[in-house]
Amino acid sequence: MSEPARHPGQRVDDRPRRILRRAARRLAGALGAALVLGTALPGLPAAAAAPVAAAGGSAQVSESTVSAEYPVTMTIESVNKPVAVPNGIVTISGHVTNGGKSVLKSAHATVRKPWAGKPLTTRSELAGVVSRTTPQGSDGISLDSPQYALNELGPGQSQPYTLSVAVSDLQLTTEGVYELAVDVWGSTTDNPRDRPLGISRTFLPYNPTPAEAQPSKVTTIWPLVHAPVLAAQTLSDNDQTVPVLRDDSLAAEFAPGGRLNALVETGSTMTGLTWVVDPDLLDTAFAMTKDYRVQKPGTEGNAAKDDNTVRGTGTAAATAWLEKLRAAVAKPGTQVVALPYADPDLASIAHNAAELEGIDAALGKAATAGRLTVEGRLSVDTRADVAWPYRGYLDQRIASVAQRAGAGLVLVNGASMPESDALKYTPAATRPIGNGQTAVVADQLVSSLFEEDLATPQNQTLAMQRFLAETFVISRQEPQNPRGLLVMPPRELTAGTAKVLANALQAAQDGKWLEPAKLDALAGATPDPKANTTVPTPADYPARIRDSELSAADLTTTTGIQSDLDTLMRVLTLPQRVRGPFSAAMVRSLSTEWRADAPAGTVYRAGVKHYLKELTEAVKVPPKRVITFAGDTGVLQVSVRNDLTQTVTNLKLVLTPGQPNRLRVEMPAEELVLPASQSVTLRFPAEAKNNGPVSMTAQLYTTGPDPKPYGEPVVFRVDVTSVTNGVLYVFGGGAVLLLLAAVRFLRQRKRRVAHDDEGDAPLAPADGPDGGSGEGPAGGPGDGPGNGPDEDPADGPENGPERDDGPGAATDRAGPAARTPHHGSADGRDRATSDEKVGP
Repeated sequence: MSEPARHPGQRVDDRPRRILRRAARRLAGALGAALVLGTALPGLPAAAAAPVAAAGGSAQVSESTVSAEYPVTMTIESVNKPVAVPNGIVTISGHVTNGGKSVLKSAHATVRKPWAGKPLTTRSELAGVVSRTTPQGSDGISLDSPQYALNELGPGQSQPYTLSVAVSDLQLTTEGVYELAVDVWGSTTDNPRDRPLGISRTFLPYNPTPAEAQPSKVTTIWPLVHAPVLAAQTLSDNDQTVPVLRDDSLAAEFAPGGRLNALVETGSTMTGLTWVVDPDLLDTAFAMTKDYRVQKPGTEGNAAKDDNTVRGTGTAAATAWLEKLRAAVAKPGTQVVALPYADPDLASIAHNAAELEGIDAALGKAATAGRLTVEGRLSVDTRADVAWPYRGYLDQRIASVAQRAGAGLVLVNGASMPESDALKYTPAATRPIGNGQTAVVADQLVSSLFEEDLATPQNQTLAMQRFLAETFVISRQEPQNPRGLLVMPPRELTAGTAKVLANALQAAQDGKWLEPAKLDALAGATPDPKANTTVPTPADYPARIRDSELSAADLTTTTGIQSDLDTLMRVLTLPQRVRGPFSAAMVRSLSTEWRADAPAGTVYRAGVKHYLKELTEAVKVPPKRVITFAGDTGVLQVSVRNDLTQTVTNLKLVLTPGQPNRLRVEMPAEELVLPASQSVTLRFPAEAKNNGPVSMTAQLYTTGPDPKPYGEPVVFRVDVTSVTNGVLYVFGGGAVLLLLAAVRFLRQRKRRVAHDDEGDAPLAPADGPDGGSGEGPAGGPGDGPGNGPDEDPADGPENGPERDDGPGAATDRAGPAARTPHHGSADGRDRATSDEKVGP
């Protein structure tokens, strides 16, 4: 028996007083428990004394409730031997805190011996221990030794304690899981009676003969995911494409002390892990191994430039992290599962966009890209037909979407498929769910132990001991019929929690009741015919989980980008520069990781949409306001500008007058070819019928079998002036008649004068050969003012130049339907400069 731990200033009672106090204490505790809870007095069977709670209690063992009767809060922060062995010593440490209003006096901490030395054999009994909040007789009997004497503690004061107890003193009768309780006895200034003041509980497995039972197979999911940070933009530097990240958060994650670095380091020490990897994370890490840029805050969606990005700092960390990960996944017995690229949110898609056009194709491509990426980056074989809906919650719609995406295996939270109360044991994880799909169902309680960040020693110890207790009981339910278990921590598994899980798994493996297994082995096991195989309906999906889903508007907007992207791809001569980055960015917009940071997801999706719009609008008709068209016929000049850094083609420009009866436009038949960072001017022959303003719309279209509008239309006004019409011809004809009459009058007068000189010679007849009807007007009617020698039809735009023609206007005259590259007008308005270029 170990010596009691001593604290400086400890006061030890003489033996007679200790005996009396101990007897009174035990009697008071037993009577109190019997009166309050109806538990048996000492000497009655333990089964009668231990209450049985409903299964599925809270994940952690609760602390004592602070009240006037029980003012002390106790914690258990470490158990040096998580699994007891014969002739061993168990050391427990923690803190005692006075949570009451009176001073704590003559108090000491002690260990309770389990009730009747019998183990807890069912999971319901484990839950019953967890449900207790105050000291009870069913917690066992306080040992006389060891004891840890405490100083007087005023309200709010705390003191650490350490107790070392021999396993033999606990009188553990057989293998199993036992309650391990530590309590405080003493008095307070307002109540001098010696009594239990508070208690803390955990579990202690005892396995003296581990070889007598077959171990259960356990598959542990080890997630490597992160919210997307790789943007669709890239930056060109000396003909090299430089990746751009939305932030540099991964630099810290990959560095020593970072979460992802710790996950790889911890996982590399374990055997039989199933690594579940987001391929987008690997692509980002690989991009960071070279020079990369990071967007400045507030510049999301803008074309990346030197002035709105900064150099990334994580190159060395990313390189080292990838090397450690490749070594870890190459270990024998390890399996790698590739999630669909960027881990799209299956639940959000199933509930809000399952029938959206193109969604199945997008998910299929994401699955294929995920497998190829993981295999390429890690140089290992992968499994890529695995669906992991958010937190493992499943319903019929999610299962259907997963199946259409090619997922034959689904990782499921046990809360979605709970077992019947009639089933008195925990079934194997694998079960068929119809339509050729198999669900691997994680134990809900075991997995829930690692859902939160276990940041404190108390939480870490309680989670570990509860894990050992639950898995030990499961393995002993049918010792000769081992079953397969799935442990599924959350995607955002923290470094501290991962270490606790690793230690718990190792302790269970050392205790010989768990044995690691790959996911393939677990999925291929024979299903338990009594296990629940019913997939819940959408109505049964948890509302608290649904609240964080991507909305239908978010999903529709994101998938709608595909149509705009397809249109842009048709005109690019180097589409690969855009297709890959944008296709990946679209899937990243649907990532499950945005559940943990919805505002960042909104900003990311808006940035993708804005950048695609910016690229599309880099090929455009510059804005116009008014063009003057002088004359009946002439040429309309319209420029098209390409601010991309690659040539575009497969485009045509169509002019549509608002009043074709007043202004008719002939279209050139040839397609546009726009060199990078240049303008091309098109000339459209036109014929005007009347003077006045005419609305004109310029719209780019893609060419090919299915033409589509490209970009936004540009509307401007054409002012038609100096057009000949019927009124001018009437006035012109009247003027000719007056001129003829005047000429005839003069000729007749000359003849009269001549006749007067000759005497009686007659005058010429009025309609003779020299009269008006026999002699046409000079020049004929075709030479009226409407078509004079100064009215060259080709000079229409010259006589009426465009007003505010925009930076893309051109002044070159190559004739109707001609086009020329425009390198800049004399006033510099059309000159292409480097700051006008838009990537890629």
